[in-house]
Amino acid sequence: MKPLAVVLVSGGMDSCVTAAVASGEFRLCLLHIRYGQRTETRELDSFRRIAESLKPEKQLVLTFDYLSLIGGSSLTDRNLSVPSSEQESTHIPSTYVPFRNAGFLSAAVSWAEVLEAKAVFIGAVSQDFPGYPDCRENFFTAFQEVVNEGTKPGSNLSVRVPLLHMKKDEIVRLGISLGAPLQHTWSCYRSEDFACGTCASCVLRLQGFMKAGVADPIPYQKQPLMAGS
Repeated sequence: MKPLAVVLVSGGMDSCVTAAVASGEFRLCLLHIRYGQRTETRELDSFRRIAESLKPEKQLVLTFDYLSLIGGSSLTDRNLSVPSSEQESTHIPSTYVPFRNAGFLSAAVSWAEVLEAKAVFIGAVSQDFPGYPDCRENFFTAFQEVVNEGTKPGSNLSVRVPLLHMKKDEIVRLGISLGAPLQHTWSCYRSEDFACGTCASCVLRLQGFMKAGVADPIPYQKQPLMAGS
């Protein structure tokens, strides 16, 4: 029997494909975290639809109130505007949620230790958001050391980031090849009904589908011209 793995699934495309990758080697335990983001209701719906499709051994939804209370990100603070793709900083974008992945991974590792799972998966992609400090390879290498030191002897939990160095079109192609339910995913930072098509996450997603030569299955308010991108 395959060992268990905990997979962080936000409801977005990258985490959905990551779960599909993990399913080739592990039985899935899917973890979704609500943290007060603008589109948390839509993302939770996506998570549930993805879980229904992938049929995990277990699924769990947690709420992290502290990230919205702390603020500091346009994803959690309604007083800040989510920038368009053109406005997004190439350094530390306003959409960066401070140290979010550390909190998410900590919860995933805790659950994995209880389940005696052998891996924790996260769908981070460094090339999409180079300004996010917690989406860099060095961060995940360091976090693996924290896991090694902070879990029970013999746990042997590995932190897996299979999409870390992939481009969006490569992720789209991989997802399609694995039968990942991309039609249930949601990537927009602003909207919960029709994706805005102009935030950085929407534009990156649309570019990925365009370069892969595949139609994006989710509805958009606006699909910007991306010739030459």
